[in-house]
Amino acid sequence: MEQPSVGLSKVAVSEYHGEDSPYFAGWKAYNENPYDELNNPNGVIQMGLAENQVSFDMLEEYLEQHSEAAGWGKNVSGFRENALFQDYHGLQCFREGMASFMEQIRGGRARFNPDRIVLTAGATAANELLTFILADPGDALLVPTPYYPGFDRDLRWRTGVKIIPVHCDSSNKFQLTLQALESAYANAKSMNVNVRGLLITNPSNPLGATVPRSVLEELVDFVARKNIHLVSDEIYSGSVFSPSEFVSVAEILAARNYRDSERIHIVYSLSKDLGLPGFRIGTIYSYNDRVVTAARRMSSFALVSSQTQLLLAFMLSDEKFTANYIATNRIRLRRRHRRMIDGLRNAGVECLEGNAGLFCWVNLRALMENNPTREGELEIWKSIVSEAKLNISPGSSCHCSEPGWFRVCFANMSEKTVEVALKRVHDFMEQRKIRN
Repeated sequence: MEQPSVGLSKVAVSEYHGEDSPYFAGWKAYNENPYDELNNPNGVIQMGLAENQVSFDMLEEYLEQHSEAAGWGKNVSGFRENALFQDYHGLQCFREGMASFMEQIRGGRARFNPDRIVLTAGATAANELLTFILADPGDALLVPTPYYPGFDRDLRWRTGVKIIPVHCDSSNKFQLTLQALESAYANAKSMNVNVRGLLITNPSNPLGATVPRSVLEELVDFVARKNIHLVSDEIYSGSVFSPSEFVSVAEILAARNYRDSERIHIVYSLSKDLGLPGFRIGTIYSYNDRVVTAARRMSSFALVSSQTQLLLAFMLSDEKFTANYIATNRIRLRRRHRRMIDGLRNAGVECLEGNAGLFCWVNLRALMENNPTREGELEIWKSIVSEAKLNISPGSSCHCSEPGWFRVCFANMSEKTVEVALKRVHDFMEQRKIRN
């Protein structure tokens, strides 16, 4: 007699992880046939990964010149100091380095207290941890669309918290409006869903655009009026092409003498701006004492190794290096973005005007005239992956309300690979013209 299968928890069998999303399916297509200039020139080029490699040479050069940074401190006895138990508050020297780096990125217009920094294993852990703290299962967070596909996993999967999309559209370049917020909030209330907070990404992933100061002012007023929290995910704040174009919510609070600051929380990471996703460095910065305390307690489930902290504390404490890195990285990203935009336009593809990030928000609705639906968008996406051998992310995986938009990443590859990718886009568009 066949034994029944052993049961698992509801979390384990939940579909909220989102693995069936085209976002992850595209990664699978790349992993099965990855492009390599020499060994697999006809493979799939990964343009679905928001990773920053344009300035990685600067990090390698720094470590070559400062080999002691990757060692055990001043001498081998530092091994014992770092290998034994570390308080989950994190190393003081690293939290100070993180605070200084966050201030540099914002041009000194915002200040950060190292004692309010909570370390986590990446921004994924930071966002999930904050969701656990701010909301109960069945509660909801408002999240403007289009949004990072991973939020479906990060915010919902293990927490039991719902996402209420705040639909934005191309009529105003997908900018978040008070009207859209009020509509989404009212929609949640009509379903008897308790809204506990609003989460934004600034700069936006996938739009590659910063949130204007006037909009941030409205958002801070909105959450105060509704008595909810505001989480500002600012992991691309150092990837803004011009520093004057980024305004952190920390600057808004400072201008208001920190009124209503207890409901504001910032997420940051070194994965994007410093290009170190493998190091798993994330931070929560909260102005709420109770949130800081709870986050510290919960961070024991997602700690950062002391050796990683020590290495990066050494690097981030070198303000001459970090200032040069930030400035050079902005220039390189701006040039790469411009090359991508120009190349796409030469192929007949228009993009949203962006000023930040590691990607472009691309409009391919012209290819969907016969089927301007989500299904039509996925048909185009499958053709791009299978024919052009490019993995890009369809807008539907970002919950975009308008079919035909795609996120295209450009910073995770060499300049040569960018040119190969742009030629493939050009050839694909030409073939489509012939078919039509």
